Amino acid sequence: MKKYFLVVFLFISAFSVAQNKASQNNFLLAENYYRQGEYKKATQIYKKLYDKSPFNTTYLDRLISCYQQTDNYKIVENLLKNRIRKDASQSYLYVYLGYNFERQKLQELANINYKKAINSLDKNTAYGGTIGRIFKNYSLLDNAILAYEKAMIKNPNANYNFQIAQIYGEKGEFKKMFESYINLIDKQESYLNLVQRYASKYITDDAESETNVLFKKTLLKKSVSNPKNEWNILLSWLFTQQKDYYKALIQEKALYQRNPIDLSVIFDLGKIAFENKNYESSKLCFDFINEKSVIKEEKIDANLYLSKIAVATENPETDQLFQSLFSEFGKNVFTIKLQTEYADFLTFSKNNPKKAKTVLEEALALSRTKFDKARIKLKLGDVLVFTGKFNKALIYFSQIQTQLKNHELAQQARFKVAQTSYFKGDFTWAKAQLKVLKGSTTQLIANDAVDLFLKISDNEPVDSIPSGLKQLARAELLAYQNKDEEAFSELESLFTSKKIFVNGLVPGEVIYDDVLFFKQNYLSNKKNTKKQF
Repeated sequence: MKKYFLVVFLFISAFSVAQNKASQNNFLLAENYYRQGEYKKATQIYKKLYDKSPFNTTYLDRLISCYQQTDNYKIVENLLKNRIRKDASQSYLYVYLGYNFERQKLQELANINYKKAINSLDKNTAYGGTIGRIFKNYSLLDNAILAYEKAMIKNPNANYNFQIAQIYGEKGEFKKMFESYINLIDKQESYLNLVQRYASKYITDDAESETNVLFKKTLLKKSVSNPKNEWNILLSWLFTQQKDYYKALIQEKALYQRNPIDLSVIFDLGKIAFENKNYESSKLCFDFINEKSVIKEEKIDANLYLSKIAVATENPETDQLFQSLFSEFGKNVFTIKLQTEYADFLTFSKNNPKKAKTVLEEALALSRTKFDKARIKLKLGDVLVFTGKFNKALIYFSQIQTQLKNHELAQQARFKVAQTSYFKGDFTWAKAQLKVLKGSTTQLIANDAVDLFLKISDNEPVDSIPSGLKQLARAELLAYQNKDEEAFSELESLFTSKKIFVNGLVPGEVIYDDVLFFKQNYLSNKKNTKKQF
């Protein structure tokens, strides 16, 4: 008997699945006809689907639209009136009926039915969402708002603020839109991320833009009448979008004072400020973490960025800062990133690659994970390129690629192989590496790869005729090695003494734009140099 019931159950389940699949296929076929404007063919299929599932509003929407597209308004009217006679509680049908009259330019009858739909919410809010959605689909936005608002008034548990906000956005009424978004969060804090995502469509990095100002005012007003952490979070987010990191930090500090546990958001804010070269605000973030944190690793990470800031701002006490950090935290597995940063500083800021190499070799001996080893080897490779030992550098980069296949560090290593090959003048091998990297999952690496690939492709020598690419590559290498005078000299050799020229270069030379671009960037990065072209 059990086996019999099991067989019956399996048969019914299989039959149900088959029916659902058939309905789905029919719906897709009908949709295809509908999109192609073959409304009569679509009507036949939608009618069958609707007859089987009369409460499916998607089928009803499409069936009504097909009838209306073929001017069969009376069929729609009879269909809807019959449905209402059978069950008047389905008040959303009045919206369809009203719109059917409106298409016939019978506005008075349309308005009567629209009011019936909205007034029905006084007694029953069950169809509040459906009525609002149908109004919105028909671009009857004011009626949609009325329906949603009435449904919320009659049912305090209902929350259609998100739908209302979207409608106000479509209408360009941004003040009301933001108010609705804030009211949505006020009712349910879990909507915070959703609101951020949708509000970001209107927020720019211009603090004086209309939408930014309105959003800020709405938040400040709400924070006074009903203080909540969510308003500080949104204000911090807004200020971050505007690149006003100091104001964002003020909000984050206020949040931390109420719940002095997690400093990760302030850490992320400091990183964003650093990446945007707002070193002053970034330093304030990491100083705060360094002051408040009791976790050793957290303090080390904060001080790592403080050291990066010191290097970036050419602080004369940078070396002493590194030494004090090593005295405090030691040279161990926890400070490997700090040791690597110190080696970078020694090489590129102090022109002391020999000492940098020693620091990195000591760090390599301390490292335990293959990822730490890879980061150290990347920097060792950089130091070797700086000293002109290209082959040894390429060995380190290749080791990382082999040991960490498909990892971001391996992609960085591959780019460094390409860059080193470019410096050497081996453009064929450089392009081979860059071709792979153009599809990198890391956007920054992918962008850098594309830029270098195009530079080589656009300027490669043709038929052994010099194009200037080797000289440009050498100039870039010399700049990388902090050999300013030699870099300038190499760049100048790309210019001609001929009388007919455009900004120094012979007209028609492909490399012209790349030389000027590099020159401009190089000069802007060497603010203290007196050398000019």
